[in-house]
Amino acid sequence: MKKVLVVIAAFVAAAAVASAQDYNAGIEAFNAGATALETSKTEALGNFRAALAQFEACEDEGAAEMVAKCKEIIPGTILSIAKEQINGADYDTAVTTLAEAVAVANEYGIQDIAEEAQGLVPNVYMRKGSSLIKEKNFADAVAAFKEVVALTPDNGQAFLLLGQATLQTGDADAAIDALKKASELGQEAKAGKLIANTYLKKGQAYLKAGKNADAIAALEESNKYVESANAYKLIASALTKSGKSKDSIDAYKKYLEISPDAKDAIDIMFTIAATAQKAGDKATAKEYYQKLAGSKYAAQAEAQLKTL
Repeated sequence: MKKVLVVIAAFVAAAAVASAQDYNAGIEAFNAGATALETSKTEALGNFRAALAQFEACEDEGAAEMVAKCKEIIPGTILSIAKEQINGADYDTAVTTLAEAVAVANEYGIQDIAEEAQGLVPNVYMRKGSSLIKEKNFADAVAAFKEVVALTPDNGQAFLLLGQATLQTGDADAAIDALKKASELGQEAKAGKLIANTYLKKGQAYLKAGKNADAIAALEESNKYVESANAYKLIASALTKSGKSKDSIDAYKKYLEISPDAKDAIDIMFTIAATAQKAGDKATAKEYYQKLAGSKYAAQAEAQLKTL
C-alpha cells in the first residue's frame, strides 16, 4: 500500500509540473501575440490560438481567466485581419475571413464582433463591384452587387449600381428591373434618368426594326420617367409610319414645347401644318403656317394660307 501511495503522489506531482509548464507556455505565447499585434496580426492570431490551447490543457488557478481572455481577443484579431484585407482590395479573401470572424465570435460568445464582421460583408461586395466597374469588368460587377442586394435588400445605392453595371452587359430588361427597385428605395432622380434613357434606346431599336407599336410603348415609358424632346419626336415618327399621321401632331407639338430652339424646329412646324391640313384641321394648319413667316418655308406657307 505504501508503494502505491508513493506512485500516486509522484503522478500528481508530475501532473502539477506539466500543468505549470502548460500555463507558462500559454503566458509566453499570449505575450508573443500581444507583441506581434503591432507588426503582424496573422502572427499574433497564431500565438493567441497557441496560448488558448495551452491554457485549456492546464488546471492552474489562472488558466480559466486566460482562456476567457484568449477567446475575447481572437475574434477581434481575425476581424482586424479582414479589415486589412479590405483596405488592400483583397475582397474575396476578406469575405472568407469575415465569415471566420463571425463563426469564431459566435462560438466564443463575442456578439459585438460577430455583428460588426457580418455588417462589413455587404460593404466588401460594394467595394468589389465598384472596383470592377472601373476595370470595365461589368459581368463580375453585376455578381458582386447581386451579393449586396441579397444581404441588404433595402440598399437603393446597390440596386442603382447593379442597374448601371447590368446596362453595360447589354441586358436592358434586367437593368430596368434593378433601376426601378433603386427608384423605389430613394434613388428616383438618378435611376429615373437611366430608366428613361434605356427605354429611349429600346424605342429607337424597335423603330429601326419596323416595330412601331413596340417603339411607341417603349418611348412612352421613357417619358413617364423623364420627358424628352427626342422621345416625342420618335413617337411622332412611329405614328406616321403606322399610318397615324393625325395622331403624330400632338407628339410633334410636345417636341417643340420641350425644345423650341431645336435646329429642325422650322421643319417640324411645317410638318405639323401640312399634316393638320391633310387631316382637315384647318385651325392648326393656319396656326403653324403663320408661324413660318420669314422662314425658308415662307412662300409655301403663304400659298397654303391662301388656299385655306
